[in-house]
Amino acid sequence: MINIRRASAIGAAVTATACAAMALAPAAVAAEPTAQRADSAKKAAAAEYNGACGSGYSVVNSAQIGTKGTVFLTYSSATGKNCVVTVRTKPGKAVHMTASLGFASPTTTVTDTGYFTTYAGPVYLDARGLCVTWRGEISGEVAGKNGTNCGSLAAKR
Repeated sequence: MINIRRASAIGAAVTATACAAMALAPAAVAAEPTAQRADSAKKAAAAEYNGACGSGYSVVNSAQIGTKGTVFLTYSSATGKNCVVTVRTKPGKAVHMTASLGFASPTTTVTDTGYFTTYAGPVYLDARGLCVTWRGEISGEVAGKNGTNCGSLAAKR
């Protein structure tokens, strides 16, 4: 089993572009129907992809981590690599976060874990022709998927 791990020190810099907040006037919220408020709250809870994997990477899958954030699986056709980043909905005090990406044969997992203010990762893995397992964790809440986004190209290892 290959396990690659990188940890970051507490107090990582906050990326200002990672998240934006909108304030609603109390009167506007009161006038909004309950079902619409619930939908708006759900949408607001999802973090947006912050581009941390770099240019050429596009989001191919994601999973919401409760109301705390979102884990994103991205892919670059130019490099043939997948990338995972876990992004908080509301940056703030450093909390325990993880971004993890792996595949089953040979067993390989790449993980970035530590205390972060905004996001964990990016972690990269060349998984051409393989299904990937990816996950993110924020303060004990975990989301992700096992054996997804299987490539159609034969892996060259």
